[in-house]
Amino acid sequence: MRIEYPGAFYHVMCRGDRGEAVFRDDGDRLTFLKTLSETCSRTGWRVHAYVLMSNHYHLLIETPEANLVAGMKWMQGTYTQRFNTRHRVRGHLFQGRYRAIPVQSDEPEYLRLVSAYIHANPVRAGLLKEAKEFFGYRWSSLPAFTGQARLADWLVRRQVFEACGIVREGRKSRQAYRSLMVERMRDILNEQGRKESEATWNDLRRGWCVGGAEFRDWLLDRVGERLKGRRRESYRGENLFRHDDRTAESLLLAGLKALGLALGAVQAMKKSAPEKQALLWLVKTKTVVGDEWVVARLNGGHRSNVSRAVRAFSPPADRKRKVLARKLHICTD
Repeated sequence: MRIEYPGAFYHVMCRGDRGEAVFRDDGDRLTFLKTLSETCSRTGWRVHAYVLMSNHYHLLIETPEANLVAGMKWMQGTYTQRFNTRHRVRGHLFQGRYRAIPVQSDEPEYLRLVSAYIHANPVRAGLLKEAKEFFGYRWSSLPAFTGQARLADWLVRRQVFEACGIVREGRKSRQAYRSLMVERMRDILNEQGRKESEATWNDLRRGWCVGGAEFRDWLLDRVGERLKGRRRESYRGENLFRHDDRTAESLLLAGLKALGLALGAVQAMKKSAPEKQALLWLVKTKTVVGDEWVVARLNGGHRSNVSRAVRAFSPPADRKRKVLARKLHICTD
């Protein structure tokens, strides 16, 4: 059962089906990061750490809204489609269920523990032996944390730095985090240190949450309230879809207001009208509702018109669409 609530932090991990590779090459890794970026744009997620291995990935994410399930469904489904298209294969890519472990965020030790576990994964796997390799590993958030790579818009390092007791600003904060991770790497490469680390990390992997006793009790109380008087399926399905519908509806109404249009007027427009395309693009790229919802609400015709609208605004194809896109940006600021 998935536990969702606004402001939740999760350690998310998922492996390939039957242990097979989910990233065959750097092209796949870039595609995954692009998909993750799009997911953050649609859902409002913030990523606090990540690492991509060959047959699995780890994320430390924050969900300002209670939309873990919807976001993961879109992200893994979209990446699978792109992977299969790129490699001309079919079928499942990921194993049946991803793991999403709630993390207590108001006590620094837990964010510190999970972020270190994620960043040290390539060392633990025996892929990296030297500090130069460790901090140069492209497919992790670590280079961005230490100033060796650009910090993506969707990647946040402040909370992890604060959890590690780093209060400096700028370059000094990055140097301080690098020093901490050098110590962590040495512990892993040292036999005794590795045993101690593995004991802690085994608990991290096997548990259903990362946090103190009060946090666990709070989660259990929350689950109990959610399930009281209803079937578990309704918690995981119907209620979540209602949440997504409300988010999309609110964004659509904000978009109509920004353009100074009534819903009925937009519904009566041609399918190729720039204003209709602009709203199709807005809802499709900033939420996780399906194409059917978008075309039904805007009288957009066939679902393929959603893809056409997204292409027409990514980037805007002409001056009029540029003006419309600028007006709609205020809806997502």
